[in-house]
Amino acid sequence: MKRSILLERIRTELRTRHYSRRTEKAYIGWVLRFIRFNTMKHPAAMGEAEVESFLSYLAVVKRVSASTQNQALSALLFLYKDVLGRKLDWLETLVRAKKPKRLPVVLTRDEVHRILKNIMDEKWIAAMLLYGSGLRLMECLRLRIKDVDFGYRQIVVREGKGKRDRITMLPNAVTTRLQHHLEAVKRIHELDMKEGRDGVKLPNALERKYPNASKQWGWQWVFPASRCYSDPDTGCMYRHHLHETAVQKAVRVATSRSGIPKRVTCHTFRHSFATHLLEDGY
Repeated sequence: MKRSILLERIRTELRTRHYSRRTEKAYIGWVLRFIRFNTMKHPAAMGEAEVESFLSYLAVVKRVSASTQNQALSALLFLYKDVLGRKLDWLETLVRAKKPKRLPVVLTRDEVHRILKNIMDEKWIAAMLLYGSGLRLMECLRLRIKDVDFGYRQIVVREGKGKRDRITMLPNAVTTRLQHHLEAVKRIHELDMKEGRDGVKLPNALERKYPNASKQWGWQWVFPASRCYSDPDTGCMYRHHLHETAVQKAVRVATSRSGIPKRVTCHTFRHSFATHLLEDGY
């Protein structure tokens, strides 16, 4: 019971501060692992020794990466400082694991073309936007219809890294297929409305401010998922965006079929976008 109350407090504090659901899931997961590691003791009854022991266990026994260990530390910092209200100077001064500096993988223009040739349907459009617009994967999948401006040939990225908005280019090579794709998306949306579904989930408090916006065409996802889901908080039937693993798998399979020996991920397209722009004198 006490653990459930603690988890609800963590969830409430995270949502009050507008942390993403992905961060919420990760932080709660780390708190649960921390509690289980210390034989179900309440965090309020633990301190420096238990935290350092847990972080050492992650590094030495589990051999997690530096970024994973740092995420665990951030979760525990949030738990003690923002949830339990304990000012623990020793926790804030713990040395974070250093990430190794590695050079990013960059594709040649020919390699990009060979990979894209092996990607189909809406995943090809998504991959083209990763490369031609320099988008991060989740920035691409969270695009809404209103964020794509065909007139000015640009895309508005909402709350990108660092919660900042920015504008990037809409490549000509993807325009026609993207327009045809959106025609198909509109038919899906019209069917959802006909069957009484609730459209899409809106960010932050916009659902209260604009009650009908979730059903409006401009707010729909550019890359909608194939199925709807029931929101656990409201019971509304929403359509989520395409899951990131679908595009990741498509890129991985296409790279293998292309016979390219480099370790290519979705983010490789963004590195290649920046490099090719520099090579062209931008």
